[in-house]
Amino acid sequence: MNIVCIGSGNVATHLAIALKAIGADIVQVWSHDSKNAEILAALTKAEPIGNWDDLDRTADCYLIAVKDDAIASVAAHLTDVKGVVVHTSGATPMSVLSGVKNGSGVIYPLQTFSKSKAVDMTAIPLCIEADRESTLEKIKVIAQLLSPNVSVITSVQRSILHLAAVFACNFSNHLYQLSNELLEQYNLNFDLLKPLILETAEKVQSATPAEAQTGPARRNDQETIKKHLDLLNGSPELQKIYETLSNSIKKTYL
Repeated sequence: MNIVCIGSGNVATHLAIALKAIGADIVQVWSHDSKNAEILAALTKAEPIGNWDDLDRTADCYLIAVKDDAIASVAAHLTDVKGVVVHTSGATPMSVLSGVKNGSGVIYPLQTFSKSKAVDMTAIPLCIEADRESTLEKIKVIAQLLSPNVSVITSVQRSILHLAAVFACNFSNHLYQLSNELLEQYNLNFDLLKPLILETAEKVQSATPAEAQTGPARRNDQETIKKHLDLLNGSPELQKIYETLSNSIKKTYL
């Protein structure tokens, strides 16, 4: 299978390397950043390109892994290619590829990626969608080679999944950062929280989030909540976040 990778960021890097590892031929890597294109192309033994005139239009698959707001402009250059065109966004509907003639769809890997950290692609859920049944079968073959965890979902379902992922991942990570800043003010090390964070993440592998919830708001411990808010007197923004989350927990359980 010949694949052209459009993009050279975190998602593009992990998917291109994983596809290369399962035997796919990454023929080209396109990026507006020539240096990044060269780096990923070297890792996958592909040709780096930055000019659309140099695009190989006979590949089996064109994998778009760029920023969401760039997908439409990229797709406009792929309307007449031979292979299927696939984007990897969680928040972008498949309709953004409606101008593609020979089949289009989505392979959305539900994971957070960083170039510097290896991931086990076989453990990552892949959510797929396509414009027609024949295209879906082609995309399913690619996805199932990467991971045994493949689900066919709609664009609406994928947008909700992406939203839920922002709550579960991005917001949680930001709360880690706020915790870190708070600890630094009192010369405390964030490492002290890591066993707690790990235990919390492990709990929801075998229990529902509702079953795993603990803390003063879950117990409706108003005295402790007031003490915490008093400690945050000099940080009104943190007070607001604390109150908002505590009220949400209380509303859920009380």
